[in-house]
Amino acid sequence: MKTVGIIAEYNPFHNGHAYHIRKAKELTGADYCVVVMSGNFVQRGAPALMDKHMRAECALRNGADLVLELPVCYAISSAEHFARSAVALLDRLGVVDSLCFGSECGDIRVLTGFAQALTDESPVFKKTLNQEIRTGHTYPQARNTALEAAAPHLTPNINILTSSNNILGIEYCKALLYWKSAMVPYTVKRTGASYHDNSLDTGFCSAFAIRESLKHVGVTEHLTRQVPASCLTLMQNAYQKSYPIFTDDFALITQYSLLSGEDTDFTDYPDIDKELSDRIIKLLPQYRDFHSFCDLLKSKNRTYVRISRSLLHILLEIRKDELQRYGQEGWVFYARMLGFRESASPLLSAIKKNSGIPLLSKLADAEKQLAPTALSMLEKDIYASHVYQSVVRHKYPNPDPFSEINEYKTPIVKL
Repeated sequence: MKTVGIIAEYNPFHNGHAYHIRKAKELTGADYCVVVMSGNFVQRGAPALMDKHMRAECALRNGADLVLELPVCYAISSAEHFARSAVALLDRLGVVDSLCFGSECGDIRVLTGFAQALTDESPVFKKTLNQEIRTGHTYPQARNTALEAAAPHLTPNINILTSSNNILGIEYCKALLYWKSAMVPYTVKRTGASYHDNSLDTGFCSAFAIRESLKHVGVTEHLTRQVPASCLTLMQNAYQKSYPIFTDDFALITQYSLLSGEDTDFTDYPDIDKELSDRIIKLLPQYRDFHSFCDLLKSKNRTYVRISRSLLHILLEIRKDELQRYGQEGWVFYARMLGFRESASPLLSAIKKNSGIPLLSKLADAEKQLAPTALSMLEKDIYASHVYQSVVRHKYPNPDPFSEINEYKTPIVKL
């Protein structure tokens, strides 16, 4: 039995994602595909367009056999920690033979070469990097110069570091080295639109284009050509009932969280130093909505996405000391199931036999399966989903005001 792992957000799921799953199985000869997916909040520092169970079902309808949730403390982390934790989760299952990801480059040898150089961090690399940062260059600029100095054989391909999927692919390869994983990396060349292209007329459009279309015009004929038919009915039935959800839907609840903490400071949250904390407090009276506040806070050395992740850490009560208690950066204590195909029962049996971490199917059983530190990580996932669902219910009120939507009552998706 061969199994390939995929790390994804599917925000939302589209034809390009279905193609990636097919190619991953084809390239690796895998019998099964395990997807590690962000939950209700994603790595760019935003809520997911639609909830995690709906996105998991889309993946299962298009070739995935098992979908697991990446803990929220890592799902809204930097690319390095996002990749490291997702790779750790796949690796600890004990059954995943390969990891397949998309990239603009499409050449796994080039990507692994950059990963090795960045992992080794030779004396020349470190010295050049520090010099460049001291002279005022941004980290990406300093990193590129340091790589050219320390590993000149990579210089002809240095431009691949300007593309988001290449960068994330390198982080996946670095994570495999970090964990000394036996999983073999593969990459599928990304085709179609770039990440920020908002056109729906390309072969494979971007998820960004679909989000923009759903935000402004809804489920249109153009959209039907970009989403698998097996997902389209789900999207049509749920549209304006439980999605779409956007960052500014969290404007008031985020403002309340910031007001609640302004009498102290925010430096106990990840990625927030004294300078940023003081800036948040100073500019808080100008808060209008989530998006514009991020724009107000960003600077040369702090991007919009990094600011957005910082605000989500505050909203979801994810603190530095909690991450430190988890031990190694990116360490994962459990594999929480969002959905599976019943035909994948041999895969589930193999995981239960070989996994180094519990496979969680029922939250009610978590206390019996997890140590206190692991349980605290899971409680963050539960809290994050309840925050998300509270915003969904406010935006799309349920006809039955007494109906319950929470993590304990939402069933695992089974196909």
